[in-house]
Amino acid sequence: MSEETKAKWANPEPAIHRAIALWAASCAERALPIFEAQRPGDDRPHAAIAAVRAWERGELPMTTCRTAAFAAHAAARDATDAGAAAVAAARAAGQACAVAHMFDHSPHAASYAAKAVGLHSGGEAAREAERAWQWEKLAPGLRAIGFPKGL
Repeated sequence: MSEETKAKWANPEPAIHRAIALWAASCAERALPIFEAQRPGDDRPHAAIAAVRAWERGELPMTTCRTAAFAAHAAARDATDAGAAAVAAARAAGQACAVAHMFDHSPHAASYAAKAVGLHSGGEAAREAERAWQWEKLAPGLRAIGFPKGL
C-alpha cells in the first residue's frame, strides 16, 4: 500500500512499530516503581510492560497484550485510593502494552508516565524533566509518533 493510500490510523512498518513499543515500555517502566510502592501486591502493570516487551520479541500475540493492557487499566481503577501518581503509572503501563495493538497509544504511555513522575516528585519541573528524557530516548525519526504535538 502506498503512503498516499495508507490510512492515518494504520500501524507503521513492523520495525518502527516494535521500536515505538520498546520506547513506550521504557517510559512506563520508569514510572512503575511509583505504582509498586503504593500497591506492592498488584503486578498487573508490571505484567503489561513485560507482555509488550515479549510481543516485541515475537513471543506473544497482540491479543495477549491487549488483555494485559486492560488488566493494567483495571489496576489503575483499583488504585484510586493509592493516589493520582500511582493511577497514572498504571495507566502508563496499560497504554504502553496497548502499543502492540495500535502504535498511537505510545504518546499516551509517555504522557501518563510523565504525569506520574510529576505528581510523585514535585510537580511541573519533574514532569518536564521526564518529558525531556523521553524525547532524548526516542529516535529523531520516530518523534512525530511519540510526540505528535511536539515536546
